[in-house]
This record gives sequence, C-alpha cells and structure tokens, in this order.
Amino acid sequence: MNYFIQIIVSGLTFGAMYALAAVGLALVWGAFNMLNMSHGIIMTLGAYFALLWAEYMGMPLVLAAPFALVCGAVVGVIAYFISAHWMLKQKNFEVTIIIATFGLGMALEAGLLKFLRELFRTAPYSQPLSLGAKSFMVADVPVSYQRLVVWAGAIVLIVLVGLFLSRTTAGRAVRAVAQNRDAARLVGVPVRRIYVMVLALGSGLAAVSGIMLSSFKDVHPLMGGDPMLKAFIVIVLAGLGNITGALYAALLVGMVEAAVKVLIADKYGFAAILILVILALIWKPAGIFGRSTVARQ
Repeated sequence: MNYFIQIIVSGLTFGAMYALAAVGLALVWGAFNMLNMSHGIIMTLGAYFALLWAEYMGMPLVLAAPFALVCGAVVGVIAYFISAHWMLKQKNFEVTIIIATFGLGMALEAGLLKFLRELFRTAPYSQPLSLGAKSFMVADVPVSYQRLVVWAGAIVLIVLVGLFLSRTTAGRAVRAVAQNRDAARLVGVPVRRIYVMVLALGSGLAAVSGIMLSSFKDVHPLMGGDPMLKAFIVIVLAGLGNITGALYAALLVGMVEAAVKVLIADKYGFAAILILVILALIWKPAGIFGRSTVARQ
C-alpha cells in the first residue's frame, strides 16, 4: 500500500512538471510546426529569474513565479525574432528551425554561464520558492507541501491556458491558425502576431516549469536538459501538436517513471520512459493521441 501511494504522489508530481513544459512545446508545434530546442534553457532561466527576483532584488516571494513567467515570455519573443521570424517562408522550415533554436539554446546557455561566473558563481543555488522538507503523512508516506504547491500551480496554469484557447478571441485565433493559416489570414487574423504570442506563452510555461523542477533540486545552469528531453518524449507520445494528449501523456510518463524508481531503482526511470515511447510508437506511429495524417495548409 505504501509503495502504491509513493508511486501516485511522485507520479503526479513528475506529471505536473512535465505537463507544463510539454503543453508549451505542443502549443508552438500546433501553431506553426516549430520544435523549439531552446525550451530547456528557458526552463533554466525561469528558475534563475525567480532566484533573481526573491534573493537579489528582495521582492515578495508571491510574485516570483509571475515575474519568471513574464521574463520567460519575453525570452520567447526574442527567440522568435532571432530565429523563426526570418525562416518561416523557407523550405524545410521544420528542420532548419530545429538547428536554429538548438544553436540559440547553446548561445543562451553559454551566456548564462558567463554571467554567473562574472557576477555570482556557477555552483548550485537553493530555490527560494521551495518549502523545504515540510510535509504531512498519508498512510505512513510523507507528502511534502511543496508537492501540493506544484500540483495546484500546474492545474491552475493548464486550466487558464484551456480557457484562453477556448473562451477568448485571441485563443480562437490561435486555433484557427493551427488548423489553416492561409484561411485564418484571409479572414483577418494577424498570423505572425499569433506566432509571437504562442511562443511567448509556451516559453512562459517553460519558465514556471523550471521553477517547479528547481524547487525539488538546486538551481544550476544545466538543469533544463533532462526535463526538456522528457517534455519532447511526452509530445511525441501524445502526438505532435496535441495539447490535450500531452496532458495525458505527461501523467503516463510521470507514473511510469515513478513506478520504476520506487519499485526497481532510480537509475532505470529514464530507460523505462524510452521503452514506453518506443513500444507506443510501434503500436501507433503518430502517437497515442495523434492522427495518422495531418494536412498542414
């Protein structure tokens, strides 16, 4: 029974963090077929933005996450104008943008390391938004209050994204562009502005996901690589561009990883995720929740 509760608690925590990162990736892919390889460093920057706000600026902790979200969105806008804006009409955009954003991510990572060496240090920092080891017991299993904060934060942000896409004019414009960009342009939708907004939103979610990840571990410049890879696995498993599927896939990945770590060993968690995605893609090459054919206009 204790093992079952440990798996559920850890799986929900992993799933919540992966879901936020994966939803951002799925939004960008769904809007304009862009796979953002700088997503991981934006997650790292989100953790550092919160650290900067709370520790070095001395501002209220309650506003650290919103500050990081806004800063992450700004980084996303900058990333768009550095890379995607100039490449949208090129042939093989889906391939070339991967290379461009990969290079951008490496440049941002190098810049972050240089900044830290100059002003602070590259050693790990403690995330100020962490509640530490404070916890309560559920059937002899300690559940930290930090996990409750992560679950609540992920639910609130995902619900807000869902309401934005379904209830607002801008959200409906995003969906229209994802379905048929030329038709959306003909009815007056500012397509490029939608691209900027989507990348800003996805990057803002990545920044908050970075805060959640760093609240369980230390903040360090290379922390975004592993969770970015898992977020990619989630959207591939779900079907590229499928936001709802990404949520289910994130929970599935989180539960599988937690089960393997609790029942077998921590080091086999990532291997189990890889086996899961390989088997799933053999069964459904377009992803568990994806469609076999997608007509991109």
